[in-house]
Amino acid sequence: MTNEVNVQPASGRLGILTPGLGAVATTFIAGTIAIRKGLGKPIGSYSQMGTIRLGKRTENRNPLVKDFISLANLDDCVFGGWDIYEDTVYDAAVNAGVLDRNLLDDLKEELSAIKPMPAVFDKHYVKKLDGTHVKTAATKMELAEQVMEDIKRFKQENNCARLVMVWCGSTEIYIRESEVHSSVENLENGLRENHADIPPSMIYAYAAIKMGIPYANGAPNLSCDTKALVELSKQYNTPIAGKDFKTGQTLMKTILAPGLKARALGINGWFSTNILGNRDGEVLDDPDNFKSKEVSKLGVLEQILEPEKHPDLYKDLYHKVRINYYPPHGDNKEGWDNIDIFGWLNYPMQIKIDFLCRDSILAAPIVLDLAIFLDLASRANLSGIQEWLSFYWKSPQIAEGLYPQHDIFKQFEKLKNTLRHLGGEQLITHLGLDYYE
Repeated sequence: MTNEVNVQPASGRLGILTPGLGAVATTFIAGTIAIRKGLGKPIGSYSQMGTIRLGKRTENRNPLVKDFISLANLDDCVFGGWDIYEDTVYDAAVNAGVLDRNLLDDLKEELSAIKPMPAVFDKHYVKKLDGTHVKTAATKMELAEQVMEDIKRFKQENNCARLVMVWCGSTEIYIRESEVHSSVENLENGLRENHADIPPSMIYAYAAIKMGIPYANGAPNLSCDTKALVELSKQYNTPIAGKDFKTGQTLMKTILAPGLKARALGINGWFSTNILGNRDGEVLDDPDNFKSKEVSKLGVLEQILEPEKHPDLYKDLYHKVRINYYPPHGDNKEGWDNIDIFGWLNYPMQIKIDFLCRDSILAAPIVLDLAIFLDLASRANLSGIQEWLSFYWKSPQIAEGLYPQHDIFKQFEKLKNTLRHLGGEQLITHLGLDYYE
């Protein structure tokens, strides 16, 4: 038995818009163009390199995901965005220092042609940055309207059939959901009244969702994770997802913790510290901005390990996270983890990890997959929170009353089963019974 799902074909050009054209966005854009020119491969992108099992194991049907279901072709993608600095994508990529200069020079013509639109920016929310390429208006609603005009112009000038938006800007100060976020009416009044709890990322989210453009939140900002914007996303039939790209240390936690739990091994403590020197590191050097990241990173272990259900193993777990700005490392983030575990008869053991990762190299394929899959969701007439994309997030956005799923293996199964559903194939449960084999 198959599912009947009406997915519109991925015909025409897909515009991918990124608020923020720093290290992550420029690495994504330059990398995608390099891949199109045969100068590299999309390593880390499930949408481009992943396969998916269909039907019984005995059928040996394991096509590439992009050959199984209608996804936007990389050749049909065009790029744009906003930034507080006027640098072209070429200049910004050179300044970021992530990709090899020789590769960037091979792409110079294409990258130099992509120039940022003036950004919505307020130093109150990101104290460590100070750019001049910014929009001005009397109210935040007027700023949102300016973003909508930018979007309309970009779509027309680039002959796009469809658009998606992926936030690649900085981490904003920690903001709790409050009354202004409780309904669309309250949020729109707050935009007109310049409410302090509406940061730039929320202005972009509002503009995109109001125009029916899928929106993904790549930072731990509140952004679209509010009752008002979830309500708006349903009104305008818009897919949304977030939050905070799952790249380095948290990626390791969501891989390791499920394995330790599956083996019923206890954990006394998990100490994590990071050093990084890119723009993100500089922003997170401010305590108010670090608070947003800390909340995003701390919830992972508690949900995976469920200490209330396994008190003998995890009730006394001490979990600490630190992030330190260290300019010499640039975009090459280093994450250290010390894990104190215990086994049979409470005998102690330790695990130590030193993950010398490249933050933007890990984030770039996530931006690509989110853009490609959110476009698929839109063409499949899905709206609201796309929980099946939790695989990509540190702190997955979920419907009210639910808890997020952080186990990366369960997230991956949900992602694949959603693709099977959209492609009209039988879901796979791995029960091992004949009719599921």
